[in-house]
This record gives sequence, structure tokens and C-alpha cells, in this order.
Amino acid sequence: MPVTTQQLIQWKQQKRSIVALTAWDYAIAQILDAAGVDLILVGDSMAVVLGYETTLPITLSEMLYHAKAVRRGVKRALVVVDLPFLTYQESIQQAMHSAGRVLKETGAQAIKLEGGYPAMIETIARLVQAGIPVMGHVGLTPQSIHQIGLRQQGKTQEDSERILNEAIALEQAGVFAIVLEHISADLAMQITQKLSIPTIGIGAGVHCDGQVLVTSDVLGLSEKQPPFAKVYTNLRETINKAVQEFSVEVREKKFP
Repeated sequence: MPVTTQQLIQWKQQKRSIVALTAWDYAIAQILDAAGVDLILVGDSMAVVLGYETTLPITLSEMLYHAKAVRRGVKRALVVVDLPFLTYQESIQQAMHSAGRVLKETGAQAIKLEGGYPAMIETIARLVQAGIPVMGHVGLTPQSIHQIGLRQQGKTQEDSERILNEAIALEQAGVFAIVLEHISADLAMQITQKLSIPTIGIGAGVHCDGQVLVTSDVLGLSEKQPPFAKVYTNLRETINKAVQEFSVEVREKKFP
């Protein structure tokens, strides 16, 4: 049976950990889904897979194109799509239009937005009222890279309280889950215990209700790894070796 947003909330109550990874095309999505991943995020981290240095340049059109391919490869997992930078921050109307396009054109079941500040809370509440499932995201928010950098967030008491309060406000606005990125394990545990919706950690310790990583990091495809990622295999090396062997066989007339 396909995974639903309500099922994720039930899994939190049952203390069943949620497995999430990112995908950017049909083949990867199909593999992840067949392997039993619960939630597949078409993240704006795909920008790096496409050769951008940050998540900021990727467009809504690019996200839609790749989300369609991902959705075609998925039968069971919940598919969530990031709204890219400046496709939802300008106004509630802009956010509604962008989110509506994602659900209508890709078949994804939910969208994800960064931030828990008052204007974003208002936007999310309106989206949820309109029937659009929303996943929140606090802590390190990569779309704010030029403002906060890529360092761990919530290190001071003031920042910790702000992130906790943002998470609470997001739940009250109606999000079905929240990504906690690059915060301390203690803060993540505090937030997780406070909320009735699941928390999905990335660089936030073991106490979250689930974990997400960028799939290219997990597979060893990324040129640079974040400090909290774990490489489970090195496909860069494997692919490089296979291509070199193929090249040699072609040049020596051993293939075909």
C-alpha cells in the first residue's frame, strides 16, 4: 500500500523509524522504492547533482521536470517535492501557485518549504487549508546559505529556543512532518519529544523519528560530503573502473 502522510504520523506514535532519501530521476527513484524507502524527497539538493554550487539557482521548471520522472518510478513511497528558492517566499499567492503546480503536474503527494518565521507560518497554514500537504524544515536551511552559512544551527540558547518555537509553530500551522537539519542531538530530541508529528533528521542525531540523507552522498557519487553523511558505497570509483575497462576493450577491439 502507498505510504501516506497520516501513516507517517502513526509510525511516530508506534516508534517505527521513517526512512527517507532523495531522488532526481526515474531509475534512482525506482531502486529506492523497491528497496523499501518510506519517503522519497525530490530535494533542491538536486541542484548540486545538476552541477550548481548551491541550491539557489534551481528553478521550479527544473524541479517539476525531475519530480515527474521520480514519480513515474515510485509505487509505494510518499513523494515530497521541495519548492525552490523564491518560488514561495514572495506571497501566499505565489506559494499556492507553485505548490499547486507540483501536485497537479507531477503527481507528488506533498511539498516541502524551509523556515518557521511568522510569514512562512501564515503561508503554510493557508496551503494546508487549501488541501496541500506540507513538510516543514528548520535548523540549517540551505536556501539561506548566504545569511547563515552551512554551519550547525542552534548553538546558543537563544537560537535553540527560536528553532524549537519555529517547530511548534509549524505543527500548529498543519505540517505533517518536519526536517531537522544540522542541529544538536539534544535540541532534536527536545523538538521530537515536544511534537506529535514526526521529525526527520539530517545531521541531527539519533533521537529523530526518521532519517534522511542525500542519495548521491550515500552512494559515494558526490564530490564533497557533508560532515554528517555516511558513505555506504563508492559508486564514483565503481563507475570510473567500469568505464575505464569498457574504454580499454573498445580501443583494443575486445568489445563487442
